[in-house]
Amino acid sequence: MKKAYIPLGIFAVLVVFLAIGLTRDPREIPSPLIGKPAPDFSAPVLDSTALQLTKQDMLGKVWLLNTWASWCVACREEHPLLVEFAKDKPLPIVGLDYKDKDDAGKMWLTQFGNPFDVSIADRDGRIGINFGVYGVPESFLIDKAGIIRYKQIGPFTTEVLQNKLLPMIRELQK
Repeated sequence: MKKAYIPLGIFAVLVVFLAIGLTRDPREIPSPLIGKPAPDFSAPVLDSTALQLTKQDMLGKVWLLNTWASWCVACREEHPLLVEFAKDKPLPIVGLDYKDKDDAGKMWLTQFGNPFDVSIADRDGRIGINFGVYGVPESFLIDKAGIIRYKQIGPFTTEVLQNKLLPMIRELQK
């Protein structure tokens, strides 16, 4: 008789875990990299493959790494917000063109505007993998010492930019 309650107990526990999971925001997935140094990288600049950008080039600056791609539908949703956000120059924005063809990325930036101070090519996705990118767009706020302070999964919204990102940027730039 008691053995009959075991499946019922397991089912109840699974329902509780499911209920908890459904109440969470998928954009709030914690990153194990928050509070840790950003991974080292060296990547060709999209506009000029003769130039390379490295993490060391960004040390001493608070900056945003935004992963995007010309094939990304959600990036089209986020991109106008980034273009508008970048007009005020609150910080350098580095674009990481993720698993994309260089010509497609360049054409996309020409067509939709370029919010990036520099955009780098991650043709094989290794840089994105090292940053723990689940999918594009994702963004990482990195402090002057090269430490990741915030990760945005999915497209930014106006509310997140104004109420979460800008206050963090101001605090880190002090």
